[in-house]
Amino acid sequence: QVQLVESGGGLVQPGGSLRLSCAASPSIVIRYVMGWFRQAPGKQRELVATIDSGDSTYYVDSVKGRFTISRDSAKNTVYLQMNSLKPEDTAVYYCNVPNYRGTSYWGQGTQVTVSS
Repeated sequence: QVQLVESGGGLVQPGGSLRLSCAASPSIVIRYVMGWFRQAPGKQRELVATIDSGDSTYYVDSVKGRFTISRDSAKNTVYLQMNSLKPEDTAVYYCNVPNYRGTSYWGQGTQVTVSS
């Protein structure tokens, strides 16, 4: 059974930083393409960033230059470093493995609120 557990969300002022973590089990999952999505109130869930098995990354335009996705295989964890946060980054952030043996898995989400 695949488990993705997010942590690191919270309340931060505009311009601040947060680092989200996604701990994955079993350990083999971390080698697959993994991504971060977010969903703001009243909006559809949107893709934020992905990292593939070769550590190539993708970012949605709105976060380029501010967010960094990375992977630590020794800790079975994917990170999302978020800098220069804006109020419009406020959302629930979800970790996702889109295709592990034919199935997509999601974490439970972690709330990020950017407000003064």
